[in-house]
Parts: sequence; structure tokens; C-alpha cells
Amino acid sequence: MGSQLKNPKQHQLNPNWAQHREKLKSRGSKPSSKPSEKSERETQKTILGKRKERPNAESDDSEPNPLTPTSSDFSLTDAVAMDCEMVGVSSLGNKSALGRVTLVNKWGNVIYDEYVHPVDRVVDFRTEISGIRPRDLRKAKDFRVVQKKVAELIKGRILVGHALRNDLKALLLSHAKKDLRDTSEYQPFLKEGRSRALRHLAVDFLGVKIQNGEHCSIEDARAAMLLYQKNKKQWEKSIKDFIRLKEKQKRRKQKKKPEEIEASNANHTAIAS
Repeated sequence: MGSQLKNPKQHQLNPNWAQHREKLKSRGSKPSSKPSEKSERETQKTILGKRKERPNAESDDSEPNPLTPTSSDFSLTDAVAMDCEMVGVSSLGNKSALGRVTLVNKWGNVIYDEYVHPVDRVVDFRTEISGIRPRDLRKAKDFRVVQKKVAELIKGRILVGHALRNDLKALLLSHAKKDLRDTSEYQPFLKEGRSRALRHLAVDFLGVKIQNGEHCSIEDARAAMLLYQKNKKQWEKSIKDFIRLKEKQKRRKQKKKPEEIEASNANHTAIAS
């Protein structure tokens, strides 16, 4: 009987318990389903977000670099840009010597790029700036060979570069002043009358960052050439105006000399009489 009495109670309670359990189950299932749906959406969003960000990141990197040549022409043009990287020689390594020289044509294509074996022993490779390492100079060309080749390539041509006096000094070469286009001296590139670093000019006038760490003579030569090409019309006009002014001043001096001689002779004649 006892078991029979218990059974009806169980029979009476079970439906309530079952209903209550179903409610708990249904309540529990909704919150649990929502987070799972939410997390699924978040996961999907995250994945899609990455997909969206990846092309953007790639588009930033894949944006055309203005320093990348747009022509496949590797010919020797009427204007060439030069950049050199130096290494340290002498006992303290504080004396600069040529370690690498690069020439690019007006399109930015490399027409000459050689590592140079200095006459003196290298004490400091200055890698953090020059980018030159000991292995680069193992098969480097002799200084005199490089010097001769560079002289041949730049002869009679417009030479573009930044602080060219330093590069020409390292090469022990000279170049006609009228054919120099130095981005460190061009008036519109100066700031308060002072020359600016090539990397600053590249950012401000070309919208490109260079020299982030080790320098690359190819990149620097291209930057100098592009600065020149973008300002070529006005730059060449200023050169012509300067030459005309110098010639005018020269003619005035030449014209003035005979007049001074005549005046001097007249004075001597007057004194003699």
C-alpha cells in the first residue's frame, strides 16, 4: 500500500515537475541559444572584418609607390641621378670613403650600381645607415675602376642628387656647376634658407617615406630624380635666368673696362699737359 500511496503522489508531482523542468529548459535554452547565435555572428563578423581589413592593408601596401619606375627604359638619359653610401676608414673610422655608388636614369631605372672597395682599410661599415656589410665588399670593384666608369656616365649630362658635393668628393670627381641639380640647394626646397634632409623632402613633396633605418642608394637616387622631374620646368627656368643674369653682369663689366681705361687715359693726358 505504501508503495501504491507513493506512486499517486509521484504521479501527481511528476507533471508539475516535468512542466517546471520544461520551463527551465525552455528559459535556459533561449539564453544559451542567443549567446551562441551572438558568438557565431561575432565570429562571422570577425572573420569578415579581417577579410575587409586585409584588402585595405594590402591596398595601402599595394598603392603605387612613386619611386617605382613606370618605364622599362634602361637607357642612359640626358639627366642621371646619383647617390653614394659611405663607410668609415682611418684608425678611428671617422673618415668617409666610398662604399657604394648608384646611378639611375630619368625614369628611375638603375644604370649603374656597384659596391666599392676603398683604397684604405674599412674600420666602420656604418651598416645602420649605409646598409653596407662586410660581405658586400668581398666582391666589390676597385675604387679607380668605379671612378672611371662613373666619370664616363655623367660626362656632359645633368647630374641630379642630394648634397652632390659629398658624393663627388668621395669619388674625387668634379662636374660642371651649370649641370648640377642638387635637391639640397634648390631654393623652393629650403626651409628658412637651410637645406633639408632628403627624407623630409620625400615626405613633403612626394608623399613617400624613405631612409627608415638603413639607407638604400637606389631609393635615394630615385627620390632625388623624382623631385627634379616634378619641378623640372621651374627649376630649369631658374637656371636659365641665373645664367642670363651672370652673362649680363659679365657684359657690363667688359663694357665698363674700356670706359675706365679711356677715363684713366684722359686723366693722365690732362695731368701731363
